[in-house]
Amino acid sequence: MPDLRSARQEKNFFQRTWLKIQRFFQETIGELRKVSWPTRREAIRMTWIVIGVIFVMSLILGGLDYIYTRIFAVILG
Repeated sequence: MPDLRSARQEKNFFQRTWLKIQRFFQETIGELRKVSWPTRREAIRMTWIVIGVIFVMSLILGGLDYIYTRIFAVILG
């Protein structure tokens, strides 16, 4: 009686691994084609927004750190 295993099961470990890697890259390329990429102007604008938010948050966190340092200095004497 012929062996009923599929062709996939007959392949060795390295062949199966290579096929998985190929499939991963094929699917990744397919997903990247679906992405709605921002224009250069949008990307620059969003970058400046991120830099601004980081700057503001660093000021807030730095201020809180300074305040808490002073409070603990008074408490611990």
